[in-house]
Amino acid sequence: MAVFLLALGAACCLGAGFVLQQHAAQRAPSGDLLRWRLLLDLVRMPDWLLGIAFMIGGQVLSALALGAGEVALVEPLLATNLVWAMLLAGRLTGTRLGRSGWIGVALIALGVTAFIAAGRPEGGGPAAGPLRHWLVVGTVAGLALLLVSVARRLPLFEEATLLALAAGLLYGLQDALTRTTFDRVDRDGAAAALASWPPYAVLGIGVVGLLLVQSAFEAAPLRMSLPALTAAQPLAGIACAVGFLGDRLRLSPGALAWQSAGMAAIVVGVVVLGRHPALPGAK
Repeated sequence: MAVFLLALGAACCLGAGFVLQQHAAQRAPSGDLLRWRLLLDLVRMPDWLLGIAFMIGGQVLSALALGAGEVALVEPLLATNLVWAMLLAGRLTGTRLGRSGWIGVALIALGVTAFIAAGRPEGGGPAAGPLRHWLVVGTVAGLALLLVSVARRLPLFEEATLLALAAGLLYGLQDALTRTTFDRVDRDGAAAALASWPPYAVLGIGVVGLLLVQSAFEAAPLRMSLPALTAAQPLAGIACAVGFLGDRLRLSPGALAWQSAGMAAIVVGVVVLGRHPALPGAK
C-alpha cells in the first residue's frame, strides 16, 4: 500500500509541476530553445520555481516508491500525472472535465489496474550482466538522441512532441537507474553506491531531461508535449526494469494479452486527455 500511495503522490506533484512550468516556459524567449540559458531565464519566474518545487517533491516521492517497489509496478502509477495535470489546468482555465475527460481518466485508471493485476510485477530475478545492462542503457539513450536530432528539423509543434518523447525515454531510464542505486545501497551500503556511476547518471539525466522538457513546453502548448512525455516514461522504465534490473512479469498468453491491453488503454487515455480543452492551448 505504501508504494501505491508514494507513486500516486509523486504523480500528483509531477502533474502540478508540469502545468506550472509550462505556464512559465511559454513566456521565455523563443531563441532559448534547447539552450542552457533557457533555464537561466526561467529561474527568474516565480511560477516556474514553484513548478520545480512540486517536481522535486514528486521525484523524491517516486524515488521512495522505486526504492520500496518494482519499477514495473511504479511506472504505470506515475502515468496518472496527466490526470492531476489536467485537473489543475482545468481549475486555471475554468474548464470542466466533461465526457472526454472522464473517458480519459477511466482509460488510464483501468489500464493501470489491468497491467498491474495481469502482470503481477515482482523483483528478485537475476540482474543482467554488464553487456546487456549497457546495451539497454545505450539503446534508450540512443533513441532519445535520435529523437532530438530529428526534432531540430521539424516545425515547433512537431518538435515539442519529439522532445517530450525523448525526455520521457530518459526519465524512464532515470527511474530504472534510481532503483539500481537503491539496490546497491541495500546490498553494499551508501559509500559503495556513491562510488559507482548510476547515482551520477541519475543526476545528469535529470538535468538533460529538464532542458528537453522546458524546451518542449516553450515550443508548443502543453497538449503537444505532456501526453508524449507521460506515455514514453512508463514504457521506457518497464523495458529497462525487465531488461537489466531483473523485474519479472507474468508471461502466460492471457497475462500478456491483458498487460498489452492495459498499456494500450494507458496510452489511449493519455492521448484523449492530451486533446482535452482544459490543457492550455497556443500562446
